[in-house]
Amino acid sequence: MPAVPQRVFALPRQHSLLLPAVINPFVNDLKLTKADTIKCFLLGIILVPLRGIFLLLVLMFMWPVSVMITFRQSLKGAVEPMTGWRRFMHKRVMTFLSRLYFFGMGFRVVVKGKQASSVEAPILAVAPHSSFFDAIVCIETGLPSTVSRSESLEAPIFGRFLRCVQPVLVSRKDPDSRRNTILEIERRAKSGGHWPQVLIFPEGTCTNRSCLITFKQGAFVPGVPVQPVLIRYPNKLDTVTWTWQGPKSARLLLLTLCQLYTTVEVEFLPPQIPTEMEKKCPFKFAQSVRAVMAESLGLPVTDHTYEDCRLMIAAGELTLPMEAGLVEFTKISRKLELKWDNVKKELESFANIACSCKGGRITIEEFAGFLKLPVSPALQELFALFDRNGDGTIDFREYVIGVTVLCRPANNEEVIQTIFKLFDIDEDNCITQEEFSGLLRSALGVCDLDVHSLFKEIDADGSGHITYDEFCSFALTHPEYAKLFTTYIELQRYQGLQGEELDFDASLSHCCTASHNNHQEDSTSDKKDD
Repeated sequence: MPAVPQRVFALPRQHSLLLPAVINPFVNDLKLTKADTIKCFLLGIILVPLRGIFLLLVLMFMWPVSVMITFRQSLKGAVEPMTGWRRFMHKRVMTFLSRLYFFGMGFRVVVKGKQASSVEAPILAVAPHSSFFDAIVCIETGLPSTVSRSESLEAPIFGRFLRCVQPVLVSRKDPDSRRNTILEIERRAKSGGHWPQVLIFPEGTCTNRSCLITFKQGAFVPGVPVQPVLIRYPNKLDTVTWTWQGPKSARLLLLTLCQLYTTVEVEFLPPQIPTEMEKKCPFKFAQSVRAVMAESLGLPVTDHTYEDCRLMIAAGELTLPMEAGLVEFTKISRKLELKWDNVKKELESFANIACSCKGGRITIEEFAGFLKLPVSPALQELFALFDRNGDGTIDFREYVIGVTVLCRPANNEEVIQTIFKLFDIDEDNCITQEEFSGLLRSALGVCDLDVHSLFKEIDADGSGHITYDEFCSFALTHPEYAKLFTTYIELQRYQGLQGEELDFDASLSHCCTASHNNHQEDSTSDKKDD
């Protein structure tokens, strides 16, 4: 009686592509208890009208002051820092009125540590960035320059206030904007204290403060000392966190105004001086500063970025759960050499497979249905290669890694030609349905296999046979099949070396294991260091 072959389940994975410590840092599930709702209502009846009147009075003072400061002041071209009375009005009067404004909103600010001078640390890096209320850090640091979108200057009232800090402007319409922004940050940072400090939120988008996501490199390109600034909101009821999934800004503002007070802690850490290597590599400097801040906050770090948020939106548009689009884009793109557009296309392919799946995860049955093949040992092995955590489903992150690492390297022209020749038994440069069915029966170990629908999909012109061009086009657009076919090729080679027929399941198990050991998931990019 032949020995029962051992199944190969989840294989050892590269640690660098394991799941992040925090799966979704862009969600805020604000739940008010009945007591919280009653308390907010009773306090709001009194506090909201009073605070609204007070804030309006403060704005009436701030508006003319900001107009005076920015009168005939250029924001483009050869911009120079404010001096004389303008600087005094900006540093003293506007800072005082801004503090008064946040005081009127009910904020109680606790400052820890000491802010460095613009000579000691020309750049302030603030994290975690989790709310539009984080602007309070700008006030506590003396209204330094910030990086802002040029469109923000057009906002009524607050656009004028923004002009007072002489921001470094970013324009979405200008293709050279990113490069010019970095050059302007570098010019100001290396002015020897001539310019005020530049304050930057290096995360680039808001999170729920559960981790520190990837720091953008703009603050670290100049290679000058950077002072980390931590911001915390140690309140029992969180009414400030503003993320991609969660309460809208208007609701958060109203709830905050309904609180007796809202505590915010601003902590200045010692300036971080870059090493010679970090001056040459801003990415390493950014990682180093992030590590220091994460340790002080007691938070993990992840490689999520703003691009993950864009993928979340795309997932929602494809009727998938929004969190399905989260892949730690920075890490995935760096390790697998993918661009955002490539990942977006993979998301669309994933959605086609998972269209019947409400949870945004693919089961073995859905995987087999998409491939128009039955569940078989060979297909289970392929599914196990995708299923990196062995939970019996494939999420989008696993799908992107699987397609890129396992399938796309196997879909080169040489392999496609070899597979086509295997199908083309009579060597007439076309594949009939009988030839196609025969090889798939062998590859999958299934005696009775209906491949009519799959054959029809590949046979684009409906001629009843598959040409090489049709087969090549299908293989390139459906990389999921590549690993099945290459596994079959490896099996044939293995049988040839052994010189005898082997039990298919046992051979396939050996082949998958050997393939993993020899190719390390067929990708050199997966071997790169973190």
